[in-house]
Amino acid sequence: MPPRPSGTLTEAELRIMDVLWRKGSGTVQQVLDSITQKPALAYNSVLTTIRILERKGYLKHLKDGRAHVYTPLVGQKEATRSEIRHLVSRFFKNSQEDLVLNLLEDQGIRPEEIGRLREMLVRQGTEQSGTIQRDTVQSGTVQKDTMRKDAK
Repeated sequence: MPPRPSGTLTEAELRIMDVLWRKGSGTVQQVLDSITQKPALAYNSVLTTIRILERKGYLKHLKDGRAHVYTPLVGQKEATRSEIRHLVSRFFKNSQEDLVLNLLEDQGIRPEEIGRLREMLVRQGTEQSGTIQRDTVQSGTVQKDTMRKDAK
């Protein structure tokens, strides 16, 4: 019995999808010519991998004379999020918090990243609570102003 196809992308599939996301579409030869990472792939390897991607629903093809032109059906952002959901499910029992904590413990975080995370968390919190929160700095202390979104 052949192995069940994976819903996630292998390294070879990702190399090909990176090319097609960048170019928008291409034939097997155009994809092959655009792959810059080593090791180099053979034409038949690229063709086989593209056919697998088509079966998985990542690509579609249109006939252009004798050639098939392949176009992504799944965007890069969507594929990235799908891969992350798979990672969180598989290794962190569906806990995004555990994923983030693992990353922070393993790699640390730079001050500018903390600022971006803080802004994102504030946005997330205000979208859920219906309030707008604004930090103001006066005399070296941070003051929080909170108001309802519908208030003017």
